[in-house]
Amino acid sequence: MGKTTLSLPERPLVQPVKLTVPSEPSRPARTILLLSAYRSDSHAWWADWLQRSFSHIDWQVLELPGRHFAWRIRGNPLSWLDRIPPAPPDLILASSMVDLATLRGLHPHLGQVPAIYYFHENQFAYPRSEHQLSTVEAAMVQIYGALAADRILFNSEYNRSSYMDGLQDLLARLPDHCPRGVVERLAARSAVLPVPVRAIKPGSERDPHLVLWNHRWEYDKDPSLFATALDALAESETEFRLALLGKRSATAPEALERIRQRHRQRIVIDGWLPRSAYCQWLGRAAIVVSTARHEFQGLSLLEAVSAGASPLVPDDLCYPEQYPSAHRYPVGCAQSLARKLKDWLEQAPPPRVNIDPWLEAQAGAAWQRVLR
Repeated sequence: MGKTTLSLPERPLVQPVKLTVPSEPSRPARTILLLSAYRSDSHAWWADWLQRSFSHIDWQVLELPGRHFAWRIRGNPLSWLDRIPPAPPDLILASSMVDLATLRGLHPHLGQVPAIYYFHENQFAYPRSEHQLSTVEAAMVQIYGALAADRILFNSEYNRSSYMDGLQDLLARLPDHCPRGVVERLAARSAVLPVPVRAIKPGSERDPHLVLWNHRWEYDKDPSLFATALDALAESETEFRLALLGKRSATAPEALERIRQRHRQRIVIDGWLPRSAYCQWLGRAAIVVSTARHEFQGLSLLEAVSAGASPLVPDDLCYPEQYPSAHRYPVGCAQSLARKLKDWLEQAPPPRVNIDPWLEAQAGAAWQRVLR
């Protein structure tokens, strides 16, 4: 099967409509079965936000802990075998970690219920660590899940386009008996709808030399590139301070230890903080940096930008649809990152970025229309 260029249909992210929750006491509550097979990070925020924001809906929620990835994505129908409610809901809303096709087969009463499949990420564009096996198992779950759904939603255009491209490449490699038009039929039922971000209030005082890192200290966020850029920045004798936030394991990763050793006097905060303290530091930072090798929406960065920090990000992934070119540097280039940091610290960052389409007011209004 030859590879062809897929033209995805145009779909706006959201419309600028104020979020309002309708009150309809005379009608029975709409029942939605919310399925999230990997409760962590954006998955957890998304599920909690939906229930909190649309409390008039009768939510039937099934979630599984965010660990043992391979078992979660393949085993959730077995984990939930005896937990699916016997009465059909009005709607199924499932994350893309859910094996929706198998669930509908095991529970025939779900077969005719409208279903939305929501992609926080997709396995075609997810970078593998050296400890992970390359397999099509997880990708196949997401293919069958999308085919079993009436509508599929992605949290960014990058997520949607990389899924469609990866699907097209996989189908082209299959040996035989592969139907035509699979990518086109899924693209036709797809749209982009981000996880709503709750804006953080800027602090009363901002440190113009404070550089923030607020991501997970794991391989897919490439903290080693950040450490290399800081070394180059220090050689230029530019004044800077560091706020090192974000989740980290019990054993500090090599990149974090390296930063601690070489920039100890510049670190003003280093740790995984309670929410209130975390928000305060975001409100003080002048610049927030990403060196991610994978990012489908970038909630932590959007939070920092909402608090007033200027984003400096790779020219890749979801970032080009969020931030102007002045805020981006060449992918993987520590020297370019260091040079931009130097310029911003010694002069001033570019003008503030408008991220309203990703914040609660606009994204939340779009979710309201979808769930209605």
